[in-house]
Amino acid sequence: MDILGIDSLFAELTVGLGLAMAGGNAWAIIQNARGRGPDGAAGTYRAGRAWFFVVVGTIMAIWGILSLIQT
Repeated sequence: MDILGIDSLFAELTVGLGLAMAGGNAWAIIQNARGRGPDGAAGTYRAGRAWFFVVVGTIMAIWGILSLIQT
């Protein structure tokens, strides 16, 4: 397995994007549970959207990892 090879670049990007999506939204869920929000942000917190992106990000990361293992 070549770490920076063109063949595995898409899978690596998928893993990174999936982990960032899942981690960022999980962090938003945790911060909302603690009663904290971004400074100066307008709008409401949408728990359903955050959980949806955690699930989608996790699926993307798993898909990318399995693609890396396969190559």
